[in-house]
Amino acid sequence: MEVPASYGLGPLEVTAVGGGEVEMVVPVHGPGFSIAGCSGGGSVTSQGGGGVRLRCGEGPAATLNDAMRLTVVEVRGTTAVLRVAPAS
Repeated sequence: MEVPASYGLGPLEVTAVGGGEVEMVVPVHGPGFSIAGCSGGGSVTSQGGGGVRLRCGEGPAATLNDAMRLTVVEVRGTTAVLRVAPAS
């Protein structure tokens, strides 16, 4: 899923859905990364560059890079509905 370049992130890639959670990998542009509201972190290779792995459950939105809000709206089996919006 493409996100605006102003978020400092590359395309969000869902790697797993199940157990009420969504696991994702997202490339990071620039030296820093911040996340609040779901578990994540750690360095991974994503699309040939640096990235982070996230695991988010249904409920309150997570904030990434103080720029993007990511909400897991619903998880049904191996299908999930995500909502991406500006943080402000």
